[in-house]
Amino acid sequence: MLDIMIEAGGWAGLEDAQALAQRAADAAAEAADAADEDFEISVMLTDDASIRTLNREWRGKDKPTNVLSFPAPEQPGFEGPRHLGDIALAYETLVREAEEESKTLAHHFAHLIVHGVLHLLGYDHEVDEEAEIMEALEVKALATLGIADPYRDMAA
Repeated sequence: MLDIMIEAGGWAGLEDAQALAQRAADAAAEAADAADEDFEISVMLTDDASIRTLNREWRGKDKPTNVLSFPAPEQPGFEGPRHLGDIALAYETLVREAEEESKTLAHHFAHLIVHGVLHLLGYDHEVDEEAEIMEALEVKALATLGIADPYRDMAA
């Protein structure tokens, strides 16, 4: 289940963002064989200024980025849905990237939600082998949403 907070303007331009985010998160969980797990994720839809601050404070990178994921620590003994963590997305970066990559805003948004959820489920892309696994899961999840492989045109 997603708890979505819209912190910045502009997000009204993405029709049905909450429902799309939930479908994308479900697709990511299914692709990662985690669909049976009971978990929650907080999603903050924000702007470049806010995400730049988060990126600087948490990753030491003083620039905006498209999506950030913050995994939550395990809570032994806690009953109920496990809080996997938080995802933050920046509207201006999302729009700019979608235009540059000739993608619809909805498709790029869904991809970034899938990407963030996979990070919270423990996947990463720091080394080539991990990146290949994570990208394959992203492609699998996006295909269930009717979204083309976002990596198909990238150079090998």
